Amino acid sequence: QVQLAESGGGLVQAGGSLRLSCVVSGRIVSIGAMGWYRQAPGKQREMVAIITSGGSTNYTDSVKARFTISRDNTKNTVFLQMNSLKPEDTAVYYCNALLLVPSGLRTSYWGRGTQVTVSS
Repeated sequence: QVQLAESGGGLVQAGGSLRLSCVVSGRIVSIGAMGWYRQAPGKQREMVAIITSGGSTNYTDSVKARFTISRDNTKNTVFLQMNSLKPEDTAVYYCNALLLVPSGLRTSYWGRGTQVTVSS
């Protein structure tokens, strides 16, 4: 079974930092784009940052210059370094990855999410 496991969430004061990690495990052939999304209470899930297999990145405007997405292809891991956190960053953060599995299917997989809470 393919699994995406996030870690690194928690409670932090405004202005603080957190680093999220997401490890992909299971039978996979390759990993394409990977990304982080978040969902705050009462709001829709939104894209935070995406990184392609080649390393190109894209961020939602509200996190530019504060968050950095990176990946370690040797460890099937994607990271999200979050600096200068604000209370409005409070949400459940989900990892997403486009995976090619042995059956030949290319499918989007999601992790279960990790809670990030920023206190004012």
